[in-house]
Amino acid sequence: MSIKVLVTGGAGFIGSNLSEHLLRQGYHVRCLDNFATGKWENVIGFTEQYADRYELLVGDIRHPEDCRKAVEGVEYVFHEAALGSVPRSIKDPATTNAVNIGGFLNMLLAARDARVKRFIFAASSSTYGDSTSLPKVEEVIGKPLSPYAITKYVDELYADVFARTYGTEYIGLRYFNVFGRRQDPNGAYAAVIPLFVKQFMRHESPNINGDGNYSRDFTYIDNVIQMNMLAMRTENPEAVNQIYNTAFGERTTLNQLVGYLKEFLSAFDPDIAHVEPTHGPNRAGDIPHSLASVDKAKRLLGYDPKFSMKQGLKEAVKWYWENI
Repeated sequence: MSIKVLVTGGAGFIGSNLSEHLLRQGYHVRCLDNFATGKWENVIGFTEQYADRYELLVGDIRHPEDCRKAVEGVEYVFHEAALGSVPRSIKDPATTNAVNIGGFLNMLLAARDARVKRFIFAASSSTYGDSTSLPKVEEVIGKPLSPYAITKYVDELYADVFARTYGTEYIGLRYFNVFGRRQDPNGAYAAVIPLFVKQFMRHESPNINGDGNYSRDFTYIDNVIQMNMLAMRTENPEAVNQIYNTAFGERTTLNQLVGYLKEFLSAFDPDIAHVEPTHGPNRAGDIPHSLASVDKAKRLLGYDPKFSMKQGLKEAVKWYWENI
């Protein structure tokens, strides 16, 4: 009998990619999603191809009964469900708080009561806030710069308290600007890479916030999947009840990103090379620079990221060209 795992937010970008990998590895996957940001097309194939090992529960982590139902018989929880986006949290902090803190606590309680073996959750590089130190190391953070950042930091605190108080075993993964296949290019809060890809494909000028010299540790989805699998499988007692940067460990400015996108997309449409970006004001809540140290993950989990930003971007551009 295959091991049963739960992926919350399993119809979303990261959750559906993780679910697909788990299914291919032979696990029994249960998905919990309310489809606020998740998409049916991300998971409909799983219900057909893996009918005997894939369960789809439509539910909301803000409802404790949905969380309790979702963890029944589960050994591992991958908690990916959240309301992302710094601008969204600034516009509507109450809903972001209800989902990212209230929903997180509901899932922790359900996992504790069901005696789940390990609770692996999506943390965020936004936790580093106004800290100017580079590269970012897990033990040195600043003050949060947005409601979203506050919620993700509170999640880390809750996980630590549950480990100390109830013996819950957790691993938190601070994601750094994840990108790749299935990341939605549409909507008011689309991430920068799929949004820019869509605009370039339409010969529209993407708008860069600021002068383009802000930098990010853009992280390809397959590196994130590797980290989640290592977090689940590790038997190193020093590795559990820890927070880890989940990134490649390489910094790319927005201007460099635009250059790479034009280069890779021009292979499909040479006219894209002539599309130039525009520039607007810096965005509220944004940190200027983000670069991860992944030394802790390498040392304790054996992390070995396979995709640099450019390698991942080439794969992502090909997927978008074929799928949007």
